[in-house]
Amino acid sequence: MNKFILIVLVALIGQFKGSAQIFEPVTWSTTVEKISDSEYNLVTTATIDKGWHLYSQDVPEGGPIPTTFTYDDQGGKIIILGNTSEEDGHTINDPVFEMEIKFFENRATFKQKVEIPDETSSISGTVEFMVCDDTKCLPPTEVDLTFKIGVPDHSASSDATQGADAEAQKGDSVYKTPSKSTSSTNNSNSRSLWAIFIIAFFSGFAALLTPCVFPMIPLTVSFFTKQSKTKAQGIRNAIYYGISIVVIYVLLGWLVSFIFGADAMNALSTNVWFNLAFFLLLVVFAVSFLGAFEITLPQSWANKVDAQSNRSGLIGIFFMALALAIVSFSCTGPIVGTLLVEAAVGGNTVGPIIGMLGFSLAIALPFALFAAFPGWMNSLPKSGGWLNTVKVFLGFLELALAFKFLSQADLVLQLHLLEREVFLAIWIAIFGALAFYLFGKIQLPHDSPVTYISVGRLSLGLLVLSFTIYMIPGLWGAPLNLISAFPPPQHYSESPYGVGFTKLGGGGSANSHEALLQGAHLLEPHDILAFDDYDKGLAYAKKVNKPVMIDFTGWACVNCRKMEQNVWPKPQILDILKNDVVLVSLYVDDKRKLPEDQIQESKVRPGKMLNTIGKLWTELQILKYKSNTQPLYVLMDHNEENLIDPVAYTPDVDEFHDWLKRGIANFE
Repeated sequence: MNKFILIVLVALIGQFKGSAQIFEPVTWSTTVEKISDSEYNLVTTATIDKGWHLYSQDVPEGGPIPTTFTYDDQGGKIIILGNTSEEDGHTINDPVFEMEIKFFENRATFKQKVEIPDETSSISGTVEFMVCDDTKCLPPTEVDLTFKIGVPDHSASSDATQGADAEAQKGDSVYKTPSKSTSSTNNSNSRSLWAIFIIAFFSGFAALLTPCVFPMIPLTVSFFTKQSKTKAQGIRNAIYYGISIVVIYVLLGWLVSFIFGADAMNALSTNVWFNLAFFLLLVVFAVSFLGAFEITLPQSWANKVDAQSNRSGLIGIFFMALALAIVSFSCTGPIVGTLLVEAAVGGNTVGPIIGMLGFSLAIALPFALFAAFPGWMNSLPKSGGWLNTVKVFLGFLELALAFKFLSQADLVLQLHLLEREVFLAIWIAIFGALAFYLFGKIQLPHDSPVTYISVGRLSLGLLVLSFTIYMIPGLWGAPLNLISAFPPPQHYSESPYGVGFTKLGGGGSANSHEALLQGAHLLEPHDILAFDDYDKGLAYAKKVNKPVMIDFTGWACVNCRKMEQNVWPKPQILDILKNDVVLVSLYVDDKRKLPEDQIQESKVRPGKMLNTIGKLWTELQILKYKSNTQPLYVLMDHNEENLIDPVAYTPDVDEFHDWLKRGIANFE
């Protein structure tokens, strides 16, 4: 549930979309290490802008483009010894490619051992690579490398392409990167931390409404107001008490960050054993909230801390706050644990600290406010069985969230034990049982007898029941966009198209042709007629008098798949793609060779030849649209003029629909 709310909040905050620009996030440099009189290590170092990923040399087939090195052996004079080695990097299970993929962040070093004769002064080579960040991928790029023998401290040049100045031709500069290319990542990180803070803040309010914490509010506030000589002193002591609560929980968040570190956090979300451990941990938390047992810290801790709380001054107040944290652990512990897990798996070392700051502020604020305005306490509801209902409600949410982690482990191992239908069936059962509980049809330990249900409880029960019914069509292939981040993807199921799904149903351009045109294909699962050849697509658009929508995409483009899976299937978008435009999908990482008569010299990278289809489309995108990121969507007329400014990754359906409608209106 925390993840679901996080997704909604991030969507409300808005997604950052970079304008058309040329990104160059990798700087390449070379050095040479002498091993013996005739053996050397050719060392290539990639300096990677923050937020970008450079992929490993070893990427499974069907994944992103691997980093590939080639070296000029000068007609056999240079002996290449073994393969190019690389550092450990990070290995994750990519949910889009459904495979383990290794990548590098910040910096990566590659070494190739060679044996060379004495008269050799330099060795040339090339590196082909691909980089992505959280919102876009760049097409595969080749860079020239020069290794100066006998000059171990000299950083030899990479190619002069993609923004490097003319000096790169001489071997005196590196492959340069504009600083603005990191703005998207910084913006995204800022949004993520704000989202963590907001979710943690509301989770803190949920913790307040549990039997372990809520009754403590009037008792603690009463202590400060009665034991203080003046009202001002009481308020001041309550504020110190609240600050102490914040300090205690923030220290806990810092401890988690310190123990795990950034590298471990990056591994948490995809490591099988971490996911299984989180699953078991959340199940234990859930069972505890449901009333099977209570998770408590050792009583001796509480006794020792309580004894210290009798000390006067700020020290005593701090230990009072620590006593609250220990005594209320049976209610706050599962919430705190879940928050720390969720913040940590985001891969941000600051996440757990921000999470605990938000959580503790929500806990601390009532104590300070009610101490300042004690009359407000009269408006508080009395303690009672409703507090245990809140606790049980949180237990059901913990249980549902636990299966997300189990699903992640199943996806990594490709066991197909928890496919989409099974996952949804479990969630339907959990939330269905929660609805029955809220309606008073199920009673759990520590529940008070239910003679009637309040309007609020009835409303919440109806909301949960509606959500349960909403999930049921997902068993038959419904996309369930509200929870798309939770269940396994649609293709990871017993029936990827859904039971009863008709591939060409709904009418449109795909089924208005008895046979596919040359150069055309159908994009599954919605079977949109698309061309992968620019000229053939343009010719067909002229024939049927429709505008052209160019889709600069890539087989290894993560956000291209997100658009195709989450935005394009929407009815208003799908209708336009099938009936009102001619889609031309140009894959910038298409490795198929161009015919000999179409091979040409690059205008972007003089001296380099465009010998693959992907390089041709990359050149077109850079020259005409001043962009090298995917996806990029262009609407143009038959004279190849833009009908509207191109757009990049646009997850907002209404925004993307408005862009399509305005472009088509300009064509008409």
